[in-house]
Amino acid sequence: MKGRVDISIIILSYNTKELTHSCLSSIAKTLCRSLTKEIIVVDNGSTDGTVEEVKKTFPDVTVIENKKNIGFAAGNNQGIKASRGRYVLLLNSDTEVYPETLEKMVAFMDDHKKAGASTCKLVLPDGSMDPACHRGFPTPWNAFSYYAKLEKLFPKTTLFGGYHQGYKDLSVPHEVDVVSGAFFMVRKVVVKQVGMLDGAYFMYAEDIDMAYRIKEAGWQIWFNPNVMALHRKKQSGRVHTDRTRRIQSYGNFLTYNKLFYTKHYEKKYSPVTTFLVYCVYDVQLWLLQTFGIIL
Repeated sequence: MKGRVDISIIILSYNTKELTHSCLSSIAKTLCRSLTKEIIVVDNGSTDGTVEEVKKTFPDVTVIENKKNIGFAAGNNQGIKASRGRYVLLLNSDTEVYPETLEKMVAFMDDHKKAGASTCKLVLPDGSMDPACHRGFPTPWNAFSYYAKLEKLFPKTTLFGGYHQGYKDLSVPHEVDVVSGAFFMVRKVVVKQVGMLDGAYFMYAEDIDMAYRIKEAGWQIWFNPNVMALHRKKQSGRVHTDRTRRIQSYGNFLTYNKLFYTKHYEKKYSPVTTFLVYCVYDVQLWLLQTFGIIL
């Protein structure tokens, strides 16, 4: 039986052959002077040759093949179950790490004993930061401020900027509520304590849900801007060029964000607040499913 490693990198793929290749190539170039790692690719029924490409080009990578798309949470959970690392890194196939990314993030977690999970600074191709790597919880007020564009108008205020927490100093490491599932580094002991990703989420909000459970268990979640990774975001999902896939993805976004509210917030807020929140979700879902309208 293989021994324990420092970090298990889990990459979920679904018809992203070129992106997955680039992601794995970047990992192969990382500096791991004192770091032991394993890479697990979980493929959700790709039909573009992803599995064959990974097996041919990266023979040391463990591949878990699914016959169909079982979703983000369920797929990553397969990788988590098979992992041997002290740390588990959920890494999107549309990301690329830099040479010192992994080594520095493991060292960061080793130095921050109360950190249950963390992320580095995710940088988009245009050089800007991916705001999803630095978030607060989507409370009704934070969500309202975001969708009403109040956060955009007043990003540095705690009153309106709660969703992306733009009032914090982005140049130094600090605590946040939620980090992106695109680069979600978590201690294995924390996974054992709070559980894996909730398989009830097919796609979207599963990272928020896990972050919420980690914080509820008394662990911290950290953002480390001193380490970076590239995120080639907007390659699929809600901004996909195929309209059918775009509509399906947005439907998932609404459905599973509503599930998060039901699971964690319904009993914390008044019936009136909950009614209004559900109305917003349900109206958007109705418009989407009936007319294909994305608000």
